[in-house]
Order: sequence, then structure tokens, then C-alpha cells
Amino acid sequence: MSLTPQTTSPRRSWSSDVFLVTLVAALLFGIMLGSRELGVPDEARYSEIPRQMVATGHYITPRLDGVLYFEKPPLFYWLQTLSIRVLGLSEWSMRFWTAFFAVLGCVAVYAAGRAFYGRRTGLLSALVLGTSLLYFGMGHLVTLDMTVSVLLSLTLFAFMLAHREPPGWHRRLGMWTAFVLAALATLTKGLIGVVFPMMAIGLWIIALWDWSILRRMYAPTGFALFFLVAAPWHILVQLKHPTFLHYYFIRQHFERYLTDVAHRYQPFWYFLPILLAGILPWSAFIVQSLRFNLRPLWRDRVAHAETLLLAIWVGSIFVFFSASDSKLVPYILPVFPPLAILIGRYLDARWDEPLARGDRWAFRAIAPVGVALGAAAAFVVPATRPSLDPHAMAIAMGVLGAILALTSVAASWAGLKRGLAAGVFTLAAGFSLFLLGVNASASYLDTRSVKTLALKLRPLLTPKAIVACYGWYYQDVPFYLRRRVEIVNYKGELGYGTTLEKTPWVMRGPAFWRQWDSDRTVYMVTSRPTYQSLRKRGVRMYMVTGNHFNVIVGNKAS
Repeated sequence: MSLTPQTTSPRRSWSSDVFLVTLVAALLFGIMLGSRELGVPDEARYSEIPRQMVATGHYITPRLDGVLYFEKPPLFYWLQTLSIRVLGLSEWSMRFWTAFFAVLGCVAVYAAGRAFYGRRTGLLSALVLGTSLLYFGMGHLVTLDMTVSVLLSLTLFAFMLAHREPPGWHRRLGMWTAFVLAALATLTKGLIGVVFPMMAIGLWIIALWDWSILRRMYAPTGFALFFLVAAPWHILVQLKHPTFLHYYFIRQHFERYLTDVAHRYQPFWYFLPILLAGILPWSAFIVQSLRFNLRPLWRDRVAHAETLLLAIWVGSIFVFFSASDSKLVPYILPVFPPLAILIGRYLDARWDEPLARGDRWAFRAIAPVGVALGAAAAFVVPATRPSLDPHAMAIAMGVLGAILALTSVAASWAGLKRGLAAGVFTLAAGFSLFLLGVNASASYLDTRSVKTLALKLRPLLTPKAIVACYGWYYQDVPFYLRRRVEIVNYKGELGYGTTLEKTPWVMRGPAFWRQWDSDRTVYMVTSRPTYQSLRKRGVRMYMVTGNHFNVIVGNKAS
């Protein structure tokens, strides 16, 4: 990949660059996409809901194990149903859209970075984003976070590009595109799809003190398009379930943000280490990048208006989530695409220059930090984390630790001896290998999946047999068994749905034990400690299959 100034025609370099970025990103996010079982609970949940949509033919109201599930809107589920219809039901097809949006995010960052600052900035921005630890990790998981993050970034970039256009249809279509993308983001994960663009653009307008921007946004027709796309599903569900909007907006948006109702409280500073770790290995350049981009803003905000908006986007979303009482690691993902552009712009500015003092210190720090992290991966992780295959995990972590240590040493040497470009390329290549290794080793770190057990049970099932999760909802069981299961002594996130309609398959212990003692064939999925406890109580059980952490038992001998 050449990062020298372009000598070919702009149109040809655009097409060749987009092809190259797409190809590299597709390899990065597509390799081994279906090689491991679905993670629990998120991947299993966001795969089971669309599986049920396809199985039942009901696409408007999401259901989890047959229970009404209103926590999230349906766009991602609909995309997943398309994967099932076209690609079949598998881990690969369930992760397809996440990987697709991860690749799209890299292409979008390239396009925006090039349009705003130049070709090399675009290429470096895509490189930074695609090889960032958190972005790479979320690009391989079935969750809503990658999809909504990329849609939000596309909303921002569409607005910025449209704002640069002179009055006319190009600007109007660009602004309308931004409103439609915001609506799609809203249909993916709720109000942040419109709140984040409004918040960032509103603060930007105030910072520039240019209220004429509101007129140039074509807001009346734009919001009409927004509601045309985003409103129908909300209206349809509310008409069928009158308590939906209160639960969806008040409980799942406002109460979750303002209170600890979701039991996800973390201190205000929680996302700072998450951001620094998540942007690895490029956190080595984050201080220099922010200083480089922010220093000229207040001296001449108008001349640097696009950089100002990118910085406001990063800062406002970071503060927004930091102020919330509900925090999870992936929440911070929407800041990564614009932050990657800011880092890419800095690297571009220093690309052909002698190492600055800050970069020299960064390359000096990369080696010891990388060696320390590599040692932790090789020795601490295997010693402290249980695994279904401890020997294989120890080998995998040792290899990953060695790759990380060698990469950091090589990048440090290349940067200090050969300059910024050599250091960046060495860091990107070595860390990409490390990331691919992490993805290949991920299954050794997940002890909650019961895929292997479920696949051993599936051939034994008859249409009338009952399968129950006892004491916990193992969310991958219905996906791998291709059927709804009973849930005993647990409600959790299914609690609200059980209040809206009868769900006899979600039950307390006495009802389940009456089934267990009946003539029907019943299988129970539970943890090994629960199994041991039930044995001590004298419950009649026959082992079907199990591992160190979970078991499946039946009420009848095979």
C-alpha cells in the first residue's frame, strides 16, 4: 500500500484505494469469522431473535425464546434474517453483518479522511481504525454496537460532505442522506441514533456561532424523512402493545442512562482507560494527535471547522457516556472512526518529517509496554482464567504474548532507527497478526458456551421432548437446538415480556418438577454446581453430556 503523494488521476486513485481498503479490511474481518461458537450472552441473543423471526414468520415484534423482547429496535434483526435466508443458519452468517459494517467503517473513514485532508490521511485513518483493538474485536462479535457506530459515523460524514457543497441538489441530497442514516441508526439502537448527531452538530454550531447552518441543513424535509423511516415500527408495536413506548423510552433509555437500573454502574473515569486500551496500538500517538488537531481550533475555528466537528463528536460522546450511570465497554465505539481520522491526520503531517520529541518518546515506550502486556498474556491469563482446554489456552496465550512482545520491540526499533513510516508499518503489520491470533484463540477463553453439549443433545430430541434451562438462561441453547426451551427459576431480561402475555415455558421450580416426574422426556441444562446440589437432594437424573462447567441431564435413562 503506497502512502506517497498520488501521481495517477484522482478518479483512478479513488477507485484503486477503495478496492484496496475494502480487500484488506475484508481479509482482516472475514478470516475465521465462523470458526468459533457464539459468545454468551450477546452473540447468542442477537442470533436467536432473528432465528425465531424466520422460524415463525413474525418480523415486527422481536421475541427472545418466544418472550416479547423490546429492549432494542429491529433493524439489525432484520439484517440477520436476510443472512439466514441467503446464507443459512451458522456462526458465519450471523457475524456477516457485523463484519460488513466493520469493513464499511474502514472505507468510510478512508473516504472522509481523504475528502477532508488528503489521500494519505484517508489511508492512514483506515489503517488506524481497522487495526484498533476494540474496533477489531467488535467487528467479530454479533452485537448492535458496530452497526450503530458505523451508521452514526456515516451520518456525520454525510453531513460534513453535504455542508461543503454549494447550494443545490448535491447539498440537499447529502443532508437528506444524513437524516436517513440517523433514522437507520435509531432503528438499530434507539435514540442515540438522532441524539448524537444533534448534540455534536448543535455544539459545533454554537462553537462557530453560525446559525445559518440550520437553514442549510434542510431540517423540515430532513426530519420528515427521518420520521418516515424511523417512526412506523415504533407506531406498529405501540398499537399492538400499549405499554411499549413507556418501557422502551422511559425504562430502556432515560432510566438506564440516569440510574443504575441496569446494574452497570462504573465511575466517571471508566471510559478513559477503555479508550486508551481500545485504540491500541495507536494510543501511543493519541496525545500528540489531539494536541496537533486541537491547538489551532480556537485561534481560527472557521478555517478548521471540519476538524472542530470531528473533535466535538469524539469529546461529546465520550462525556455523554462518562456521565451515565450505565456503562459497558462497547458504548464508546462510536468515537473510534472520527478519532481514527484525527490520528491519521497527525501521522500524515509527520510522515516525511524527522521524529518529533513526542513520537520519539512514544516509540521508546512501545517496547517495554508491549513486552509487559505480552508477558501478562503468556503467564497471567492462563493462570487466572478457567478454560475448557487449559493446555491449548496456555499454548495460544504464549504464542500471542510472544507476537505482541516481538511486534513492540520491532516497531520501537523501526520507528527510532528508520523513522515514523517504518515504525507505523511495523506496528500495524505485527499488531494485525496479533489480532488475528486473538480471534483464533477466543474460543479457549469462553467457558459459558454450551454449543458442544447442545449438539450432542440435538440428535436425541423428539418433537415432544422438553428441554429446560435450570437456574439460568443459556442463550445459545435454543439457537443450536433450533427450538424454544423452557426456563426455570430465572427471568432476568425476559421479565418484562412475561408480564405482557402468558409464557408458561418460563416457570418456577414446582411446575418444572411436576414435568420432571411425569411420563414426558425432559432434559435439563444447568451448571455443574447446581447439578451436584440436586444430586445431594436425591433428584433422579441421568447424565447425557457435560464438561467442567455445565451439564445436560435427563429424567429417563437413554
